[in-house]
Amino acid sequence: MHAAGGGPMKIAVDRQATEPVYLQIRDRISYLIQSGGLKVGDRLPSIRAMAQTTNVNKLTVIEAYSVLEADGLIYARQGAGYFISQATVAPPARPASFAPEQTVIIPDQGLTSFSEVSDAFLQSQAQPDMINLNSGFPQAVGVEDLQRISRRAIKNVAEHLFHHNPPEGDPVLREQIAQLLSQLGLGAAPQDLIITNGSMQALSLVTQHLIQPGDWVVVESPGFHAYLSLLRQIDARIIGIPMTATGMNLDLLEQFLQSHRPKLIYTNSTLHNPTGITTSLAHRRRLVALAEQYDCWVIEDNAYEWLSFDTTPPPIKALDLPRWSQTGPENHRVIYTGTFSKTLMPALRLGYAVITGDLHRQIVERKLLHDFHVSIVSQGIVREYLATGHYRRRINHLKALNQQNRSVMVRALEDHFPEEASWTIPAGGVFLWVQLPRQVNVAQLHRAAVQEKVFVGSGQPFFPDQQGYPALRLGFAQPMEDIERGIAVVGRLLKAQMAL
Repeated sequence: MHAAGGGPMKIAVDRQATEPVYLQIRDRISYLIQSGGLKVGDRLPSIRAMAQTTNVNKLTVIEAYSVLEADGLIYARQGAGYFISQATVAPPARPASFAPEQTVIIPDQGLTSFSEVSDAFLQSQAQPDMINLNSGFPQAVGVEDLQRISRRAIKNVAEHLFHHNPPEGDPVLREQIAQLLSQLGLGAAPQDLIITNGSMQALSLVTQHLIQPGDWVVVESPGFHAYLSLLRQIDARIIGIPMTATGMNLDLLEQFLQSHRPKLIYTNSTLHNPTGITTSLAHRRRLVALAEQYDCWVIEDNAYEWLSFDTTPPPIKALDLPRWSQTGPENHRVIYTGTFSKTLMPALRLGYAVITGDLHRQIVERKLLHDFHVSIVSQGIVREYLATGHYRRRINHLKALNQQNRSVMVRALEDHFPEEASWTIPAGGVFLWVQLPRQVNVAQLHRAAVQEKVFVGSGQPFFPDQQGYPALRLGFAQPMEDIERGIAVVGRLLKAQMAL
C-alpha cells in the first residue's frame, strides 16, 4: 500500500456489511491517519485510482473523501489532489466571553448608507497585496469544476435562453432546493420557493411589500448592515434589540412588542451576521410564540446555514404554524431566505425564499415587475452543482477549511489581542465578533491597519445608530497565513492605541 506519493492504496471493503462502502473507506483512511500510517502532507490516491484499486465507482470515493474533509482529516488542493491535514488546532485557551451591555437602540433616520461600506470593501479587494479580514466570501477554489459544470449547464438550458422563464424560478431547481431544505428539517414544497437575484433581492421584495413608511421593524443589534440600510431607504422605524451570547434578548423583545407593536422581526437564527451565534430550539420556539402573540411577521435570513460545523435546530420557518380565519388558512408569518453566494460564488447572484400562503403570489407578482426572472444560466449552473453531488462535496470542503481557519484565528486572537477584548467562537460560518474596550477608537484602528495592508471592518455599521460599542467583525474565510499575519498586525496596533 502506497500513500505518500498518491500511489495505489488497496482498501478491502465488505459489500455484505450494513455499513455503507464509502464509510468503510472513510474509516480505514481515518485509522491510517490516527495510527501514523498516513502523515501530515501525504497525498491520497486520486479519486480515479482509489476507485480502481478498491473496485468501487468514483462517486463512492468522492463521498468518502468528502466525509474525511468534513472531519478535517484531509483537504483538497486545486489541481494536485487530496492531502492529509495538519494536526487539529488545539481548542481555544479562552472560552467565548461575549457578554455585551443590553441596550435597546432606536436610531434617528438618515444615517450612513450601506454603499459607503460596500465601496470601501471593493476598494480593498482591488489591492492584491491587501489582507482582507472583512471578507466572508468563499476562496476561489474549484474553478476547473466550475468550468466543466458551466459547460454542461449551458448545454442543458440552451433552449430556454431564447424566451422568458417562470418568475418564481426553474421548476427543477426549486425541487432540488426543497429537497436540500428538508435536510434542515424544513419541509418546504417546491411551489413555496421563489428563486431570487441573491437573498438581498428576496429581503428587499418582502420588506417593501410588508412595510410602509413609519412602521416599526425589530432587528438584532448588532445585525446585518445591508438590511439596516434597506429599512432606512423605505423610512421604516428601527428597534435594535441587543444580542446576548445565546441570541436576541427575548425579554427585551417582548417589552417592545408590547409597547411599539412592530410589524416585522428580522433575524439570523443560524450563524448570525456579524456575531456568528446560533440560537437554540427553545429560543426559536419562544420567538415564534411571541410573533404569534403580537401578530408580527418574521423574516429569517440564514445566509450561512450550510456552513455550520455542528447539527443545528430546525429553522424558525419549520416551527411556523398557519393562522386560521373563518374563511380558511391565511399566510404563514415566517419568511425564510437563503443564498448560494456564501457557498458557491457570490457573482452567480442566486438566492431563494420560502414563502407560503397568499403572500407567495404577491411577492412573485412584485418580482415579475423587477426583473422577470433570475438568469437562467445562473440557475442552470446551481442546478448542475446540486444534481451531480459537487455541491455537497464543496460544502464539506468549505466547512473543513473554515473550521481550521476559525481555530487559527481564535488562537491568533489569544496570542495577540489584549485581555480586555472578548469574542464569540462560532460553530460555523465565516465571521466572529470581537468586543473591544470602550476607550478604543475603531476608526483610527482601521486606518492604521490599512496603512500596514490589513483591511479590518469596524463594528459600527452593524448597529442601528451606527455607533454601538467598539467592535470588529473578523472574517476567517482567508488563507491561514493571512489570518495569522493580519491578526498579529491588528493586535499590535490595538495594544499600542490602548497604551496611549
